[in-house]
Amino acid sequence: MKRNALVKLSTVLRSAVLDGLIEKNPAELLERPKRSKKEIDPFSIDEANQIIAKLYQHEHWPSTIYAAFFEFVFFTGLRLSEALALRWDAVDLDKRHAHVCRGIALGKVVERTKTGRDRYVLLNERALHALKFAREYAERRKKGSGKILEFPFVFPPSKNSEYVRQTSDVHKQWEPTLRSLGLRYRPPYNCRHTYATICLMSGMNPAFISQQLGHSVQMLLSTYARWINSSSDWSELEKLNFGPKLVPDQISAS
Repeated sequence: MKRNALVKLSTVLRSAVLDGLIEKNPAELLERPKRSKKEIDPFSIDEANQIIAKLYQHEHWPSTIYAAFFEFVFFTGLRLSEALALRWDAVDLDKRHAHVCRGIALGKVVERTKTGRDRYVLLNERALHALKFAREYAERRKKGSGKILEFPFVFPPSKNSEYVRQTSDVHKQWEPTLRSLGLRYRPPYNCRHTYATICLMSGMNPAFISQQLGHSVQMLLSTYARWINSSSDWSELEKLNFGPKLVPDQISAS
């Protein structure tokens, strides 16, 4: 909060300098606190499946689109803003990939991603299942009486709008679902972390994973270092062959 306050103050004072009201921006001399890294706290595959299944069971049918949305981000690693801005014209089911080239920012769809680089994400079976549901969902919505009957975006909100205008809106479905399942709360951005850690623990090539996520290999390795090959850590430790055979027979508990 302190960093954000200083940034806003500096912006105001910079405008004052440009307007000739003051000569210098005193806020530029102030040291800004370093950005705090968001805690990485991924879900297990079992937890992810529980969340997705619960959302598909939602009593309010229009809200089941969020089940497809979360299944898609859990198994593609897209940022929430990227998935919300995904359009059908960016999805190629024959080639099984999605062109990630848009995002949601300040309530609007922008023709760029967070990093400014677009990418193609390969679609696994779970991602394809989510898209299949989303397509059937759109067809059913077209037969309804809503104001909007055409859905260019893959995951339209359950209300009368073409797309979800801010990522905080998905929290309305997310938090109650985790509570009902008795799962420890973690922000939905951890869906992306879940995909990254599952891929790493499966032994997939870091270069491929980083390309799918849209950042550098260096960032991938530094961010998720403790999950690399973590599934085989105990088997690696067993190679040391520590055990009773290494203890002299004459040594006893006495």
